[in-house]
Amino acid sequence: MREALRGLTTRGRSFLAAAIAAGISALILGERDLLRVAVLLAALPLLAAAYVGRSRYKLACTRSLEPGRAPVGSSARVILRLQNLSRLPTGTMLLEDRLPYALGSRPRVVLERLGAHQASSVAYTVRADVRGRYPIGPLVIRLTDPFGLCELTRSFPSVDQLTVIPQVLPLPRVRLAGEYAGSGDSRARSVAVHGEDDAATREYRRGDDLRRVHWRSTARTGELMVRREEQPWESRATVVLDTRLNAHRGEGPTASFEWAVSAAASIAVHLREAGYKVRLVTGGGTDIDASEGGGEGLILDTLADVKLAATSDVAALVEHVRRRSDGGLVIGLFGSLTTAEAHLLSGLRGNGATCLAFAVDSATWVPMTAGDRQDSDQEHAAASLALVRSGWRSVRVSHGETLPALWPTVGRGAQGFAYRAAMAETVSGVTR
Repeated sequence: MREALRGLTTRGRSFLAAAIAAGISALILGERDLLRVAVLLAALPLLAAAYVGRSRYKLACTRSLEPGRAPVGSSARVILRLQNLSRLPTGTMLLEDRLPYALGSRPRVVLERLGAHQASSVAYTVRADVRGRYPIGPLVIRLTDPFGLCELTRSFPSVDQLTVIPQVLPLPRVRLAGEYAGSGDSRARSVAVHGEDDAATREYRRGDDLRRVHWRSTARTGELMVRREEQPWESRATVVLDTRLNAHRGEGPTASFEWAVSAAASIAVHLREAGYKVRLVTGGGTDIDASEGGGEGLILDTLADVKLAATSDVAALVEHVRRRSDGGLVIGLFGSLTTAEAHLLSGLRGNGATCLAFAVDSATWVPMTAGDRQDSDQEHAAASLALVRSGWRSVRVSHGETLPALWPTVGRGAQGFAYRAAMAETVSGVTR
């Protein structure tokens, strides 16, 4: 009862105040009718508090998210299902789900009377423009009487999580250098047989199935030969994300780092769909092998949490990638680089790796004077030239450019990159 009295609303407290005032006036003026009014005014909120306080509802709540993993800028639907487990009907309930500020204001839904063992569902929509993981809940239920004189709060302990992943853009299919690098018993002889068994022969060994005898090779060599099933070499790719704080500019969803994160997600998903075994490495020390089942979700969940780090540097990133490097294709998403940092990236060229870089010119994400812009362009061109001379293929990324438009440039061969390197050298004023 004490809790119910503390739950009196402003209306209920006003009734009590009016009852006290009417009672005092009745005693002073000697009016019995006014005293009856005072008793009635006092009885209403007390009866409402007793009604709400004695309500012992047995409620079960389940929450579902559709989808549980939503891209940046899209909406997710939250469905609440409330069931009355008791034999007593409920009164009117106000439902309020607690949300972080980034998902908008807290939704409030009025749920009418629930009968015995009856269930009802309500839904609302949330939208996030910033990637991350957001807790949804707990659900708070406000119980009230029909007159709104008393209100008590109950909450469910369950909390669900909505993961807002970076936007994944569809990329055109292009032929990439290094796409058949990796491990395996043999190298595929053509693109047409990629992903399928290749046939080869070897000498017959005791216990081999005679149905695997390759008669044409047997006739040619004069020895009994059998077919040997071989797998093409695996296509491997490493996506490297630069997380240096001083390498990116801009704020919020339009920052240069958000462009790089979205590009990393798009490239990783595209390569997995093309049959690559994808590894994701970030400057913060994250190293994920997404070759197993569910790898795409693992990559997207990781990129939903990745942050810029002031302690990240290029030397540590190179060392981290090289620990488990086995060649193949290396695609780097880098922020602004100095010439010295570009030279450090030559360490990733080992094991016959093909290295492609998307060099984000983060200076174009902020306004600059004409003189500062010229100096920035020269620094970026010098770093790009150092990358190309280190064996990388570098694609410049400026503010406003999209990854699907830039992606075909990675498959145009070395001549296009050599031409851009020459242009970069001209801009920077460096002579060969």
